[in-house]
Amino acid sequence: MTLLVACVAAAAAAYQFLAWLAALNCLRRTTPGPRHSPPVSILKPVHGLDPHFVEAIESHARLDYPEYEILFGLSDPSDPALPFLEKLRASYPARPMRIIVASRQAPNPKVGVLIELARHARHPVLVVNDSDIAVPRDYLQRLIAALEEPGAGLATCLYRGEGQGLAGRFEALAIATDFAPGVLVAPWLGVKDFALGATMALRAADLARAGGFESVEDYLADDYQLGRRISALGLRVVLAPLVVLTYLPNKGWRQAWQHQVRWARTIRSCRRGGYLGMPVTWATVWAVLLVSLGWVWTGFALLALRLTAGATVAARILRMPLRAADFLLIPLRDLWGVVIWFAGLAGRKVVWRGRSLVIDRQGRITGGRQGRAS
Repeated sequence: MTLLVACVAAAAAAYQFLAWLAALNCLRRTTPGPRHSPPVSILKPVHGLDPHFVEAIESHARLDYPEYEILFGLSDPSDPALPFLEKLRASYPARPMRIIVASRQAPNPKVGVLIELARHARHPVLVVNDSDIAVPRDYLQRLIAALEEPGAGLATCLYRGEGQGLAGRFEALAIATDFAPGVLVAPWLGVKDFALGATMALRAADLARAGGFESVEDYLADDYQLGRRISALGLRVVLAPLVVLTYLPNKGWRQAWQHQVRWARTIRSCRRGGYLGMPVTWATVWAVLLVSLGWVWTGFALLALRLTAGATVAARILRMPLRAADFLLIPLRDLWGVVIWFAGLAGRKVVWRGRSLVIDRQGRITGGRQGRAS
């Protein structure tokens, strides 16, 4: 037992060291401007009023880029976000914006909206992001520069969470110190075909060759599936040196649990082998076990490495302000993440925007589309 714990702890230490190195490598990347500035259509599916919705959508109207349009898509003509979208359009009359009410019914409603937005898009480059995403002024410049890299077919980027309350802080720390380091390490481990829904930029011609948004409308993880299809064309998915902000809803522990379990079960359906291998990354768990077995200094050294890697990504890459209390919360969040992992190990039911859905082994939505969360 002691030997097994020591071996797995060594693997966890190696992973955390890789995460730290990947963060340093990311810091050394330069951010050249795009050689060309093709016109861009930003596609934004909207569903209800997310936290800080006005700030998020207004950040898109102030971008420093020669020519782009914004297409907002709704699936419900009575959506409470509609008046805010109309006000934004009136406030920026020089910025081309359109509001489209989509009628297409799809297992994944967001993709159903994207299908219709893509049909209305006027420009050769499409940028997709969520309605709760706020972006910097040079957002399109950095994205297009990444998309222009040799062999690139899709540009994506990291995101930082901002939440209120302890549950929101736990989710923000999960993104910054667990998820984001995993994204940085993944290419070093041979995983290069995933895209992040917070931002995806691609050429309309490549999207059509990959089957369009129609090819992913049955899947919950439409971003992952789209990245796979672009990679299957022989093109690269590129991580742009850019971080966007997502506002996390402040709805307490139950909603945070549902959100995290949905992520876990979605990841399991996309990459089962990778999901089963996640315990190797649990540095906090193995540090606790090392201490309990009498290897006190080794355990504390592993925990220190984990905190260093996580804090480097959070503070230096994502620019997330870290408080002294976060260095206690990170290990607690790690232990909570273990519970989430076990909850995601089985089961096909997920809750998304208050709707209860069922997914199959490949991540397709197969049932419960009209159900409500209990």
